[in-house]
This record gives sequence, C-alpha cells and structure tokens, in this order.
Amino acid sequence: MSWNEKKGPRIAFLGTGAQGASIAADFALAGLDVTFIDQWPDHIEAIRRNGITVNLPTRTINAKVPALHLCQVAEVKQPFDVVFLVMKAYDTRWACELIKSVLAPDGLVVGLQNGMTHEDIAAAVGRERTIGAVIEIASNMWVPGITNRQNDTDESWFALGALDPQTQPRVEAVANLLRNAGRVEVMADIKSAKWMKLVVNAAELIPSSIVNLALYDAVSAPGMLEVMRKAGYEAMQAALDDGATIIPIIGMPPVTTNHPERYVDQIFDEVLKTFSKPDTLVTSLQDWRKGRRAEVREINGWVVDVLKAHGKSAPVNQRVVDIALDIERGKLEAHPENAGLLIEALDARRDRR
Repeated sequence: MSWNEKKGPRIAFLGTGAQGASIAADFALAGLDVTFIDQWPDHIEAIRRNGITVNLPTRTINAKVPALHLCQVAEVKQPFDVVFLVMKAYDTRWACELIKSVLAPDGLVVGLQNGMTHEDIAAAVGRERTIGAVIEIASNMWVPGITNRQNDTDESWFALGALDPQTQPRVEAVANLLRNAGRVEVMADIKSAKWMKLVVNAAELIPSSIVNLALYDAVSAPGMLEVMRKAGYEAMQAALDDGATIIPIIGMPPVTTNHPERYVDQIFDEVLKTFSKPDTLVTSLQDWRKGRRAEVREINGWVVDVLKAHGKSAPVNQRVVDIALDIERGKLEAHPENAGLLIEALDARRDRR
C-alpha cells in the first residue's frame, strides 16, 4: 500500500536530541503522524509533560507529540513506514537492530547522521530499505524537552539518496516529508555527498572541540585555520581514494574547480558563512561538555583508516584522533592551548615533504 492510499506514513524519529527533535517538531506541526523515540529518560518525560519546544532565531515553536523510551519500542503494535535515524554514528548498528522489528516490510530507514553510516544501516535492514542522507543544521540542547536551533527552515539543508537503484524512485516522497524542515535535494550519488560532508566535518568538528572553542573562535585562533584545512585536505584524498566524486553539497553551486583542496576551502567557507553563528558549538564539543563520547573514530578516524587501506598516511587527522581520545580518556583537557599540539602535526607534515 502506498502512502497516498492511507492517511499518511507512520513516522518515527529514533534519536530526538538537538537535531532530531527540531526536525521532528516541524513534522508534527505539519500534521504528520510522528513519534519521538529517545534514550534520555528525562527528555522523554519532559516532552510528555510539556511537548517539544524549539527555540529558533526569531520564533519559538511547541508541539505535543507521542514520545517513547527505548524500552517501549517493544510495545509498538503498528509498524513505522519511515524511520529517521538521528543517532550518533557510533550508535547506528544497535539502533537499527532495535528499530527493524517495528519497521514495515517496505519501510525505509533514513540516516540523518554524520559519518558514513549508510552501510551500517543497510547491513541491518537491507539496502533496499536504506536511504542515505546529509544534514546541515546548527543546534544545541542542554535542557530536557527544549532544543535550540540556530538555522530556521530556510537555512537548513538536507540531501537524500537510496543505496539500491530500485529504491531511488521512492526517495522523492521522503524528500517531500523532510521539506517541512528545510531545503532538500535528492541525489543519485549519496555516497559522494556523504563524503563531502565528512570532509568538512573532519576539518571542523573534532579540531574545534580539542581547543574547546566555538567554531568561529577556533578558526580565528593562531594556526588553527591551516590545521583545520589540512585535516579537510586529507579527508578529501580519502574520499577520492574511496571512489567518491567531488560534488556540490549544502546548496552550493556546481563545482567550478578541479582542484580538490580548493573545493575543500569552498565547502568550509560556505558552512561558516551560511550555517554557523558566532556562538555555534559543534556537536562533538557539546558531547564532551555533557560528558559523552564524540564521533572521533567515525569522522577523523575514518579518514585515517581509509588512507591507511590505500597505503597512505593522514598525519593531521591521526593527531586529531590521538588528542581527542586522550581527552575522552581523561588524560588531557580540551583547552585552547591544545592548538600547539595540532600545529605540531602540521609542522611534521611539512617536514616529510
């Protein structure tokens, strides 16, 4: 049965933190049948009491929605037609195993995540039921039931694409759902699009977290812009070695340069110009300030691993990983002085040339 032959798709958002909650709230206010599912108990209870509140740059919205604890997925009687997965990349596998028991036979899982998670989703639910995605929104959440979204729908951007060519015709229907929350592009080559996003994430997320600064401040710190760009250049090399094509993302115009490093610079600049605010804290720094792990291995570690598989090194990304893991182990604190440790890797990279 198609969605047009019934009241509409049953939708779940698995992961309703800062990003997931703000997008799902748009769905709820559009009248869609959407259920919140999350692993933070206080958050779910707050939503049940007061609805989900989203603070946007010039307005605040609130939506009353059904909200489930993870343990209550086992109580779901009617399967979901579309599940938007908005979990950390390292939570992808178990989250997909959890949700596939309540996914309709022809249901779809959409990975609104950082990292190259689409293959993990496919391994759990099947390639024919997997849609890869790219997301570009800045948001944060510190209080249960309340998310702060720094980009309204006109400044939010998504890309969607199926892994199985036979599923690609169904992507437009999912895109129409997601257009309640922002601009959406349907792409035939979602792997390349996800790589382009990973390239800019490798440059920005963990490096700015290591120095414990908002993104704008990290970029402005002496020596950091060059470090961040070099991390992105290594990531672009990994992308190309993995078979990705340089394609435009986040609403950028068609690619006008054949120089991979120059295109990294263009993506980086576009994120800073359009999707970041002076006080934007990247998701990984938010994780650390909450005492949680960040997506270190899934972003910069992914670059290291892919280049290693091709007989190449990624000295800047390797240093980023090493420092980040030391921070997570409690051996080091995130601090602006860590810029010196990152710059050392840049100097070592120059010495090897």
